Amino acid sequence: MKLTIESKAELLNGVEMPRLGLGVWRTQEGEEVEKAVSEALKAGYLGVDTASMYGNEAGVGRAVRASGIPRGNLFITTKVWNNQQGYDNTLRAFEESAKQLDLGYVDLYLVHWPVKGKYKDTYRAMEELYDQGKVRAIGVSNFHIHHLEDLMGSCRIKPMVNQVELHPMLTQKKLQMFCRKEGIQIESWRPLMRGNLDLPLLQELAAQYGKTPAQIVIRWHLQQGVVTIPKSVRESRIRENADVFDFELAPEDMNRIDSLNEDRRFGADPDNFDF
Repeated sequence: MKLTIESKAELLNGVEMPRLGLGVWRTQEGEEVEKAVSEALKAGYLGVDTASMYGNEAGVGRAVRASGIPRGNLFITTKVWNNQQGYDNTLRAFEESAKQLDLGYVDLYLVHWPVKGKYKDTYRAMEELYDQGKVRAIGVSNFHIHHLEDLMGSCRIKPMVNQVELHPMLTQKKLQMFCRKEGIQIESWRPLMRGNLDLPLLQELAAQYGKTPAQIVIRWHLQQGVVTIPKSVRESRIRENADVFDFELAPEDMNRIDSLNEDRRFGADPDNFDF
């Protein structure tokens, strides 16, 4: 299957999710986030990933509405933050996120982190929102295999997405295999390793394919079926990150990138976080 910027992954319930989206973590509310989202939509992106914790849902909503692109053509994700978790709290948090976004509905709603003793009740609220048609798909973020197994032991609706830190230095192969077996779509945050792209292999492949190291890494994600949401606020970088559909990494080069794995996290471990 030839990948394009319009390529989508089909979730368990048949909803289609863009394989490439824009992440807006640490993008300031107001002009900065509106400009970034606007540039991404002009460049052909169909997905935007935000969260209540980012504080920029309102700006994302404004940019989407101003784009003139039919709402049904776009895929907007947001997440419930840790101090908003629990059944009733999540229902309230969603209403606030929906009000900030002001887009009629949310395409994907995620549990941001597996808060002990709360994520099951949080997810139960998400099932209710899904039943009500307020969200088109539900899922989780930063869940290890044991979190997923625990949740699936009691939930009515299997998580459709698991958004996790994933990149060449943290390939998460066991988690990928588990999710593939369960039909859960893996999505990568921090796909570009916080800019740590000066690895000799990535430099070599960039020269070989006539691309940048960032483009090599994004293509690596896409070719293994991972949805990815590189973050940038610069128009040139937003466009560069999307210019990955005119080449294909050879299988041996995919394997070489896999071999960079060090199980190295740039973010927190989902088994040990304190926020």
